[in-house]
Amino acid sequence: MTATVAKRPVGRPRALHVVSSDPLEPVWAWCEWLRAAGAPETTISLRRYYVTRLWQTYPDLLGVGVDDLARWMGSAQWNANTKKSARSSLRSFYAWAKATGRIEVSPAALLPAVRIPRSAPRPTPERAFAEAISVADPRARLAIQLAGFCGLRRGEIARVHVDDVVEDGDGYSLRVVGKGGHVRYVPLPPLLAGELDSIKEGWAFPSPRGGHITADHLAKIVTRHLPPGVSTHTLRHRCATVAYAGTRDLRAVQELLGHSRPETTAGYAYVPQNAVRAAMQAAAHYA
Repeated sequence: MTATVAKRPVGRPRALHVVSSDPLEPVWAWCEWLRAAGAPETTISLRRYYVTRLWQTYPDLLGVGVDDLARWMGSAQWNANTKKSARSSLRSFYAWAKATGRIEVSPAALLPAVRIPRSAPRPTPERAFAEAISVADPRARLAIQLAGFCGLRRGEIARVHVDDVVEDGDGYSLRVVGKGGHVRYVPLPPLLAGELDSIKEGWAFPSPRGGHITADHLAKIVTRHLPPGVSTHTLRHRCATVAYAGTRDLRAVQELLGHSRPETTAGYAYVPQNAVRAAMQAAAHYA
């Protein structure tokens, strides 16, 4: 393998590394670092996606400056959530490059924070949910119900294993490993507990190649039974909306969905206008 010392473009941070013949070698090394830190493969894949997209515009990844990054992000026709994800990926990559001595300063450190406008909840309509359950095959029906009744993410559904079903004092719960490796126990309706028990052993959604199917494959299984614009994510919104309507306990719904902050849960639970009006009338009871 031949190696050359990286040259510093004018006005850019000086690269301290030795450049290998593979221009994406720093990306692969960074991904291994993320993996060593216990980052989920879905997170690693998403972060790698943004950095490799940047590489397509700036092949000298370790020679870019903050102006280059700002220009690249500003020119992308992305919504706020996508821009926030891209910024997080760039900050992670360049913080790692600085920590490992590949660059002196991180050009991503000064990227401005991305403001996320509050979005309205998008619960799956009850009619579409009921119709999907009625026409789906057993595997798809189980996935749809785990999302719509229990609020599981698509990746969490794909990783359901029968050994994760545990008996508790009130029935059965499912041990779920969510984002960031956080574990929660999600109560199961008796019907779903029985369906998982009938599988006997192994993954609930096995892959022909071994292990379980991917989150993307799981999403395709679900969405083929749903109308356009409805997905596993809107099924999570359906779960949050119905759960909150039945309990008015946002903290309980937060625990059910596995959110780190109640503000996130509030963005999932749709509050009908008549409930908002009732709140106003309660406040204006003397008027």
